[in-house]
Amino acid sequence: MAENQEMSPIEMKVAQQIEYYFGDHNLPRDKFLKEQLQLDDGWVPFETMLKFNRLKSLTTECSVIVAALQKSKTGLLEISEDEKKVRRAPNKPLPELNDEYKDAVKHKSVYIKGFPLETTLDEIQEWLNGKGTIENIQMRRTLQRQFKGSVFICFDTEESSKQFLERSDIKSFKDNEMLVLSREDYHTKKAEERKQFKAETKAKNRQDKEQQQKRVEEKEMGMLLDEQTGCLLKFSGELEDVSREDFHDVFSGHGKIKWVDFTRGAKEGTLLFDGIAKEAFDKATEANGGELKVKGNSVTWQLIEGDEEKEVLKKIIEAQQESHRSKGRGGRGRPGGRGRGRGGRRGRGGRDSSGVHFKGIKTKFESDDEDDAPKAPKRELEEADAPAAKVAKTENGS
Repeated sequence: MAENQEMSPIEMKVAQQIEYYFGDHNLPRDKFLKEQLQLDDGWVPFETMLKFNRLKSLTTECSVIVAALQKSKTGLLEISEDEKKVRRAPNKPLPELNDEYKDAVKHKSVYIKGFPLETTLDEIQEWLNGKGTIENIQMRRTLQRQFKGSVFICFDTEESSKQFLERSDIKSFKDNEMLVLSREDYHTKKAEERKQFKAETKAKNRQDKEQQQKRVEEKEMGMLLDEQTGCLLKFSGELEDVSREDFHDVFSGHGKIKWVDFTRGAKEGTLLFDGIAKEAFDKATEANGGELKVKGNSVTWQLIEGDEEKEVLKKIIEAQQESHRSKGRGGRGRPGGRGRGRGGRRGRGGRDSSGVHFKGIKTKFESDDEDDAPKAPKRELEEADAPAAKVAKTENGS
């Protein structure tokens, strides 16, 4: 970029603009300009250059362009003898767009955020005047071409970018507080933000799924409580050597047990029947000579009714739902917890069933595996470290 103090303001802008067109950032991706270079050994008529909108908005006089380039000290461009054409100096070849070049661009670039959305390129250039030798200003835009309030500034050297970051007069723009980072720090910051966003999205999706599951369970529980009546039988006694399997044996052929709420060594528990508990109890008692024992132990039996029945049934349903959730996560329940099902295995159903379900309604439980959670929506792609977009004509910073 031209920094000769003898230039008039308009000459400085003209020189900056034409040097941008032929510069390392724009020329490799400017299809139109590259085609023109092939026509006359790299020479491009000023008449053709004046077709570029931004240059044309600065001047329409070839004499102004010639004067500006003659005063420039960058040495990037040369003027033909007849002062009607311009080309990039042969001793200033374009760099090879390899990984080394991209890495160099990244290390001499700076990210600045905080410009009002109506800010123009001219205002940004004026703010940056005297703050270092700048090769390119890239105004970051949305897909709808609206300015995002942030720019990437590429300096001539990495040292220039470091000196810029140390300046005290870049912290504000028109009373706006500015965020200024090296491009490397910017990408690190964005990577951390994406990681945090992904984690927060997963947590929210998990929470939403749990809340939805809870609402489903509450609805189903209400329906089940209305359906199930007279199905609970409470027992108590000296049952130290009794297992849940023993209760299935006692009622085998007399009634189907869907759930055994009992822990080995406890003195009481509850049986949930698939049907009327009193009918199963009466049949089993009659079949055992009028006294129903478990492994020879005397047991006190009591039918549960009314509000107590609903309360106990609610706890059993909650235990069943938790058992299903545990199985869905690949677990088998807590060792030593309240016994569920047959044979001491948590989550198994009665003798004739492969799972615990109430008749008429099935409760479906989804997996809590994180990999099944909805993916976080894709965010807008970040720009590449080196010039990338293909455009027919490009303006400085656009």
